[in-house]
Amino acid sequence: MAPLALRRAVEELRRYDKMVGIWKIARRYFVNNAFDGLLTATGLVLGSWLAQVHDPAVILRTGFSTALAIGVSGFWGAYMTEAAERRDDLARLGRQTLTDLTDSRLGRAVAVASRIIAVVDGLSPFLAAALVLVPFFFTPWAPSIHWIYGISLATAFTALFVLGVFLGCISGRGRIRSGLLMLVAGLLSAALSYLIS
Repeated sequence: MAPLALRRAVEELRRYDKMVGIWKIARRYFVNNAFDGLLTATGLVLGSWLAQVHDPAVILRTGFSTALAIGVSGFWGAYMTEAAERRDDLARLGRQTLTDLTDSRLGRAVAVASRIIAVVDGLSPFLAAALVLVPFFFTPWAPSIHWIYGISLATAFTALFVLGVFLGCISGRGRIRSGLLMLVAGLLSAALSYLIS
């Protein structure tokens, strides 16, 4: 895409954002679903460790299948929900103004918002879960798979803390506290997984 066309596309996205609040909602979906992806992958890694799975291929296949499933679920669910809610709002506004707004700038903003939010909703849990699984690709170079389990879990807990700090930055208060609260959620999940086993 040419620089001028890219600049125009970015400007159009900014206008759409001002009209329908794309980025604020997308940010909320990102954090919520990245959190789900991290906890899901953490549970899978912990379960595999407790079940004494020593084959990284089993963990990677199971993990990426799960990550893909939550990603598709997130994308599809968010798109269907956002599109339906936003179309309903647009139709209601159209009835109030006696105007068909489907092909208006607002109508286009609604359509773009639904797509962007769906992509964020689908990608965030997949990428977060994948982050926790990546260390298992390096098992052949590790002294043992137990090292990889440790690195994977450390990655998950670090990512949870960073996600919490990000939330703290958004709210403008308590970044470390917010990071620690997210970390506690991960540790609680790990403790529950251990107790169940």
